[in-house]
Amino acid sequence: MASYKEIVTKAIIGKGKKSFKNSYTLEAENEPSTVLGCWVINHKFKGYKTGDNIGVDGSYDVNIWYSYDNDSKTMVANKKIEYNDIFNVKVRSDADLTEQTDIIVRTLNQPNCSNVNIDGNKINFDIEKELGVEIVGETKMKIAIEDDEDPWDILDDEVTEEVEKEIDASVEEDYL
Repeated sequence: MASYKEIVTKAIIGKGKKSFKNSYTLEAENEPSTVLGCWVINHKFKGYKTGDNIGVDGSYDVNIWYSYDNDSKTMVANKKIEYNDIFNVKVRSDADLTEQTDIIVRTLNQPNCSNVNIDGNKINFDIEKELGVEIVGETKMKIAIEDDEDPWDILDDEVTEEVEKEIDASVEEDYL
């Protein structure tokens, strides 16, 4: 007959992902002729609880390489972008957000420059990223416990009286 026990453990109690596309403007020192490249580096972020939602604070650096003076010279323009994104993560019905919950944030798609155009001394660009959030909290599991233990097998030695007599007869007491 089986009985049940409850185990309290940590498990993922909520999970979700969200894509973002944001537009920014950067003022260049010289009037750009052509944008030669755009890199997004140093992406850092941290998740936290805010009411029933999850917030993510983060930042990254954008470096835009451009030419100017009729494509005869180049320069790199930099901008640090800080963001605050809110996630409405659905938590399983039997769980709640307590102080013991952990927030895990992952970058599913790193920030990437998807569109760049020049408007006088300004460079307009779009950054796309995708973040995933997991909420880890305490949950209970029920498991079946078997009260009846499996019977022990009786192990017989393979040494019989006949084998013992053979061993005794083959032993030389004056060996040394």
